[in-house]
Amino acid sequence: MKRKSKFVLPARYILMIMTGICIAGMLLGFTLNISGGPLNAVAGYIFIPMQRGINTVGTFLTGKAESLKNLADVMVENEQLRQQVDALTTELNTIKLEQYELDNLRELLELDQKYPSYEKVAANVIGRNGGNWFSSFTIDKGSEDGIEADMNVIAGSGLVGIVTDVGPNYARVSTIINDMNKVSGMVTSTSDNLVVSGSLENMNENMVIDFSDLSDGDDEVRVGDTVVTSYISDRYQQGILIGYVASLKMDSNNLTKSGTITPAVDFEHIEEVLVILNKKQTAED
Repeated sequence: MKRKSKFVLPARYILMIMTGICIAGMLLGFTLNISGGPLNAVAGYIFIPMQRGINTVGTFLTGKAESLKNLADVMVENEQLRQQVDALTTELNTIKLEQYELDNLRELLELDQKYPSYEKVAANVIGRNGGNWFSSFTIDKGSEDGIEADMNVIAGSGLVGIVTDVGPNYARVSTIINDMNKVSGMVTSTSDNLVVSGSLENMNENMVIDFSDLSDGDDEVRVGDTVVTSYISDRYQQGILIGYVASLKMDSNNLTKSGTITPAVDFEHIEEVLVILNKKQTAED
């Protein structure tokens, strides 16, 4: 047997009916103009509370509507502020990038002025081998720009490496931290010669490269001394900064010393370089 569903009058209809009764009573009271009579008393007990409730509901709904309008205005304002923040952030990032590029160009200019006797061409790094260090990389200048193999490459504060392969619009560079590279160096404080050897293992562990065959019979070389390319090097121009002595020890032959050098170049963040277009002139040339 189906149960009959109860009829429920919607709340808005109840409110409309009560409002109508209230209005009718008020009109009736004004029409009869009964002062202090029983009808007026009934109206005071019944219709006035209803009217008060209706006013309260109306005030509540009006407040809600105003709050929704204010919320909509706040949301629009927040969206405008967000767009302004995005625009300012983009502008700030652009300024930072331009400042970074300007600092790099200023650094290259200072390096160019440090070696004024050499003709140079600037190039950007466009690729490198795997790993954290720039042991070899590719630049965006080549033979069309006058670059040839065995030309020296500098950046930051000193020597980066040497050009090993050249195309029309690119060149490959092998750096002095590469395990296969050796550079004839000299300690500027004593003019003693040594051999600088690339060492990716030492770079990974201590951010240094190796040196050997240092003749320092008077024990004058100290940690922190400057090491530059030597005049006896067959491929590197003389006097280019390599780095600074980080450690040294006497070899087992008691005649020479070996140790490590902290490179002058940040081989983790090379972006622009200068290629020295003057090649080292040897006796064979």
